[in-house]
Amino acid sequence: SMKKIKIAPSILSADFANLPKQLREIEKGGADWIHLDVMDGHFVPNITFGHAFISSLRKLTKLPFDAHLMISNADAYLGKFADAGCNYITVHTEACTHLYRTIQTIKKLGLQAGVTLNPATPVAMIEEVLTEVDIALVMTVEPGFGGQEFIESQLLKIATISEILQY
Repeated sequence: SMKKIKIAPSILSADFANLPKQLREIEKGGADWIHLDVMDGHFVPNITFGHAFISSLRKLTKLPFDAHLMISNADAYLGKFADAGCNYITVHTEACTHLYRTIQTIKKLGLQAGVTLNPATPVAMIEEVLTEVDIALVMTVEPGFGGQEFIESQLLKIATISEILQY
């Protein structure tokens, strides 16, 4: 059975001065979700936006929000991102000391949980939680900035995760 591909454009590519219009264009284009790249300037060398910004976006679209938290201490903010209207929260294994607990917390908030790997992080780091998550996100660039060159070696990581999930 073919899995349906989901299209989740990143809000990072939008013109922030025209977000209502841009969100309407994303909806008209047939996007399934909105991907929200949350960066804190600490875990990654860039700062984007937080839960207050997402809360204001929530009023502009009914599309599901997929928050990719590229932040240190994600646990302290899970409730705030849930309250802001996120449907999915994806966290970095490199930033979560107690990954299993973080995933369970996201689920207890009524959201779907995801886990992410940086390019240098092996699949083994998430293998124990793969059956617990709804999303396994493989970074094909270093987190922190858009427009980077695709790291080919990550395709094998995607295939490996896919194989693990077959069992």
